Amino acid sequence: MPFTEKLLTVPPPIEVAGRWIKRYHVTTDPAGIAPEVAEAACAILPKLLPEPDGTPPATFVVLHRGGDDGAYLNAYSWVWDNVLHFRGAAAGQPVLGCPDRDPAHFITPELPWIGCVWELPPILHERDAWVRHVLAPDSPDLEAYVADSLSEGTTGDR
Repeated sequence: MPFTEKLLTVPPPIEVAGRWIKRYHVTTDPAGIAPEVAEAACAILPKLLPEPDGTPPATFVVLHRGGDDGAYLNAYSWVWDNVLHFRGAAAGQPVLGCPDRDPAHFITPELPWIGCVWELPPILHERDAWVRHVLAPDSPDLEAYVADSLSEGTTGDR
């Protein structure tokens, strides 16, 4: 099967455990990610977030529905001023230790993986947005950072 890009949508940011969460959804389904999967992803988010360290409290997540039963949630949180903290969750993928094929039953496997090719495009945008709105100005503008998301479309070249 030849490689194809996937659809990328950008739901509005939410606040979880005192952090602003920018959200990206990746899927092949034009209808998007099922609400029960998105809700389950939001429910496990607090387990994926680092403790506050004085860095403006911001995280971006990529929720990806694979071509099978799998659902994957990658949480990238800014810590130590300019470092990305990563924690992931998976559902519906027995190969990763999931107990069943339910895409809304997330677990937190301890794997050193940070994302697949469809989940990585937001990282470059978020790096540049963090520099632009938090590191480069005289004073950090968290609100501007939260408002600056990658545009919707596909996971391919921009």
